[in-house]
Parts: sequence; structure tokens; C-alpha cells
Amino acid sequence: MDNSTKKNKKIDISSGILSVLASLICIIIGLLVGLVILYCINSENALDGFSRILKGGFYLKPKGIGTVLAQTAPLIMTGLSVAFAFKTGLFNIGAAGQYTLGALGALYFALVLKMPWFVCLLAAMLFGALWGAIPGIFKAYFNVNEVITAIMFNWIGLYAVNEIIYKGVIGDMYDMKTTKTYTLRSTSPSSMIPDMGLNNLFKTKSTTIAIFIAIIIAIVVYIVINKTTFGYELKACGHNKEAARYAGINDKKNIVLSMTIAGALSGIGAGLYYLSGVAEWNPQVSTALPAMGFNGIPVALLALSNPIGVIFAALFVSHITVGGGYLPTKYFQPEIADVIIAVIIYLCAFVMLFKGMVLEAIANKKKKKDAQTQTSDMGKGAAE
Repeated sequence: MDNSTKKNKKIDISSGILSVLASLICIIIGLLVGLVILYCINSENALDGFSRILKGGFYLKPKGIGTVLAQTAPLIMTGLSVAFAFKTGLFNIGAAGQYTLGALGALYFALVLKMPWFVCLLAAMLFGALWGAIPGIFKAYFNVNEVITAIMFNWIGLYAVNEIIYKGVIGDMYDMKTTKTYTLRSTSPSSMIPDMGLNNLFKTKSTTIAIFIAIIIAIVVYIVINKTTFGYELKACGHNKEAARYAGINDKKNIVLSMTIAGALSGIGAGLYYLSGVAEWNPQVSTALPAMGFNGIPVALLALSNPIGVIFAALFVSHITVGGGYLPTKYFQPEIADVIIAVIIYLCAFVMLFKGMVLEAIANKKKKKDAQTQTSDMGKGAAE
């Protein structure tokens, strides 16, 4: 192994350590800000509220832990969706719309067609992929910014899904009594993702193997991005589209594929959520885009777009969110957890800047050291 290879490996290790440290610093500062806010609202109960947030699902174990795992699975997928697009130079703000279409695919195949859960999950993936491909096509062939197209299709998707599910109150998916979609447990139990004993373990009704499916997909995405030619081509297009085109890479095809895969990941997230029975779709109340789709953005930022990091970032965000739900409503609102997450994400925007400055300083020190070594070697040679 030559010296240049060793130096590159050292730089990669330093970069990874800095990324982890920067994210941890952001988390600590965000939590401290949350503590200050709690003190400003009610100083007497601030420490109790803060401890509940820190404990998260462990505050009400084992049920709380099961709730965290059920919320983490779809969050991993939406985080992967945003992170995958980031890696290829695109901003997938349309994860919420793709998630919505994924929910339609999963629920239609489950409630109407009575398909097994894995078929419903594939349907969710295909519906999400289709909705993700549209901004990709506009970006690749018409040079329309993917952010604009994705935002527009978020709302188109939401109201289209509501209309399809509601269907004048006489549809096969809508329950007029509860004003929600029909429950999978009563309508199509075979469409529910199996729990493999997790519900008994955590004393819940919605903790399934979805968390393991999400983790496996995250590992696959990591391998695709970092260990395959296809992943290299996608990243090359993201770094420099013109250079990639000059190297013979089809940039338009890769842009469309990137957004399609991102959409598929969001769709799977919706499938994991609704097929686990965590919630039902309510078209009368769902006049806002699903928060799970937008929460993928902070997860991806906190993980610095690393697919493995997304797993831990999603666990953290779910942990804090569930902990916020245990705050005593007499004194605090559960949205305080969202404020903490927002502060952390705001700080994460500076992580890349901080990381770049430190790495540049390290590189400059190495250059000076190498220059001094060369000068001393030349001096010794001249003396001899």
C-alpha cells in the first residue's frame, strides 16, 4: 500500500469521525435548548418533562419501546428516500407525496383486493416510485427544478388519494361510522405485516417485523450507493452532471432512476406504516401532508445522507418524538419535541461547513509538515 492510499484512508477515517462528532454536538445543543424552553414555560416541572423526553419509549416500557420501533420503520424509509436523492445531487422534498401514494397502493391492494402483505408492500413501492419518477422526468428532460415539481405533486397526490378513498362515502375502503379506512384486522388480516411475537413482547398491536425490513433495505441501499457501478454513476451525476456526461454516463436516465428509487423508498415507508396497523387513513382529516414524509428530511440531514446513519437518526427522532408525547399536557405541549428536533436540524446545516473547515485545516497541516520534511531531507542531501 503506497503513501497516498494510506493518506486517503486516514482522511476518510477523520471525515467519518468528524461527521459523528458534529452530529452528536448538534444533538446535545438541541437538547439543551429544549431544556431551556421547558424552564421558560414551567420551571418547577422542567426537569421532569426533560427526563420524559430523554427516556422516550423507555418512560413507558415495554409499550413505549414498541411504539418507537413502529414509528421508526417508516421514518427510516422516508429518511432513505431523501438521503438517496441527496447522494445523487437532488432534493426530494416530494417524499410526503410519494408516501401518500404508497399508502394508497398498500391500502387498495389490502382492503379491496385482499392481497397478502408482501404484495401490498410491493404495490406501495410501485405507487411511490411512479410519483417519484414524475419530478425526475421533468428535471431530466425539461430542466424543471425537482423541488418545484415535487411540491406541486405532493398536493395533487394528497387530494387525489383522499378522493379515491372517500369516493362519496360508498367506496370499498372508507368506513362511514369511524370516518376512516376500514381496519385491516377485520377486513383483511392476511394483508397485515406479521409481528412474529413482537406485539406480545412489547404489549402493543402494531409492532411488527417492519423495523427489520427497513433496516435490511437501508443496508442494501448503502451497498448499492457505495459498492456498485450503478451507485458510482448516480453519485457522479450528482457531483457534476456535465463531467459525468463527458465520461459516457447517461445523466438523464440516472436522474429519473434516482427520483424513482427515492419515491419507491417513500412508498415502502407508507406500506410499513399502514400495513402494520399503526394508524388508518382518514380522508376527512388528512387535509395536510403526512408528517412522516417531511420528517425524512431531518433524518437524512442528521445522518449526513449515510444510509446506515439514517437507521440511528430515525431511531433518535422517533425516541424524542415518543418522549414528547409523554409530557404532562397540563404544563407542556408534545410539540416541544419537534422544536428540539428543529434546532438539531438547523445546526446540522452547519455540519458540512464545520467539517470542511476542520478537514481543510488538517490537510494544510499535513502539507506544511510534508514541505518541512522535504526541506530537511534536501538539506541533509546537500550536506552529504
